Amino acid sequence: MRLKELLRIVWINIIQNKFKVVLTSIGIVVGAATIVMVIAIGRGGQMEVAEQFKNLNAGAIDISYELSADARESRQSGSGQTAGGGMERAVPDMGGGFPGAFATGSADSGSAGTFGGGGLPDMGNFEGGFPGGSQDGGGRPDFGDFGNFGSDFIMSGGFDMSDRMNQEQITLSEADVEDIEVFVPGISAVSISYSSRTSVEGGELEEAVTYTVAGVKENYAEMSNLTLEMGEFITDSNDENTEKVCVLGAQAAKEIFGSALDAYDSILYIDERPYVVNGILSEMGSVSSGISPDQAIFIPYSTGIKYIAGDNPNPTVTVIAEDVSDVETVIANIETVLADSYPNAEFTVNDAGSKMEAASASNDTLTMLLVAMAAIVFIVGGIGIMNVLFVSVKERTNEIGILKALGCTKKDILLEFLFEAAAISVIGGLLGVGFSFGITPVVERLQVRVELSAMGAVMAVCFAVITGTVFGFYPAWKASRLIPVEALNQE
Repeated sequence: MRLKELLRIVWINIIQNKFKVVLTSIGIVVGAATIVMVIAIGRGGQMEVAEQFKNLNAGAIDISYELSADARESRQSGSGQTAGGGMERAVPDMGGGFPGAFATGSADSGSAGTFGGGGLPDMGNFEGGFPGGSQDGGGRPDFGDFGNFGSDFIMSGGFDMSDRMNQEQITLSEADVEDIEVFVPGISAVSISYSSRTSVEGGELEEAVTYTVAGVKENYAEMSNLTLEMGEFITDSNDENTEKVCVLGAQAAKEIFGSALDAYDSILYIDERPYVVNGILSEMGSVSSGISPDQAIFIPYSTGIKYIAGDNPNPTVTVIAEDVSDVETVIANIETVLADSYPNAEFTVNDAGSKMEAASASNDTLTMLLVAMAAIVFIVGGIGIMNVLFVSVKERTNEIGILKALGCTKKDILLEFLFEAAAISVIGGLLGVGFSFGITPVVERLQVRVELSAMGAVMAVCFAVITGTVFGFYPAWKASRLIPVEALNQE
């Protein structure tokens, strides 16, 4: 039988059973729509991740410091400070004296302090020194070998060294930036910045509004991939002279002045002090060093320290690794350098690469879940097609017998039913693509980014045809194996 005649028979059967065809293709419709949405949501997620991190260098590393919870509580309550208001230290209360091993020491002469009263013993004339240790030349006892002192001290109410971590108020400084530049290899840039929520007035604002004000260095823009819409960014000269100039994020400029053009070279009051707007950033839509550039106001670092942050800015040091694959090594070297300056401090270290990987992994997981759901729907749809074709073969047994009596081969019968299965799948695929376009606005209302594409539509139809053909093969094969005489005698 000619191909044209086969297709004509398939078309007649589909036209005569329109309602059945539509019902049979429902599973394929849903599966095709799911495939389109999987690809669209996956692309949307990838674009969202790319936009969120487009101003981040994959080798960027942020270092910050945070007091431990008990130290913050202590500072808030005002305890542990000296009479002069100096820096508090994490020194244990010795009111009960030195327990355990301290009591076994002996003093040859001089006052050994008041053990019961909490005073520190005089270390000048300890013959035996600390238990388990040695006395070298009458000076400080040798701490090289604590013996059982450490365990006795802790077991009897002393303190663990881990309890001393992050007890002191530490402020990262430009000196730390210089140390990292000098002693950490494999870095291309390093900078320091801080941010705070500060009241802002001026422009079209009717009252003071709180914005994120960030003190930054000149290289911050390049390190964070910030671009200017107009004007210039903070310069070294601005920073050295503590000038009151600022650069506005795109959204901040629109909110305060109405437009970037109106904002440029205008006066803005930050914490009641006038600042000249030297530049406006292009819209970024992302976060860098904990700062959202679009809604932030950038000022020279030294200006912020002098007029806004004061002595406790809690800054972040940002380092750019030359090679993304060496980020972990660079982090380890940074921690070593900082440990030398601050032995009892643990710094919070975050790298942009890990953030990107986490966001991408989350998007990939969502995509895989949607793919799995699409596969299940297609399988269900394919089983539906297979069942309908089995019924169709049963109903059309006489027709198959007549076709074979007229000279149709097994191949002709097989192709006829395969073409029917493929046609039902194509119809379902096309309906599914149309359905996906219809539900896209609903999905977007759920705050899910959808990026439809022609590739997604083509892939959905292809998957539909493959599914219909695979699941339709067995019923078609069974139909082709019918014996003509038995088929003609079948009622």
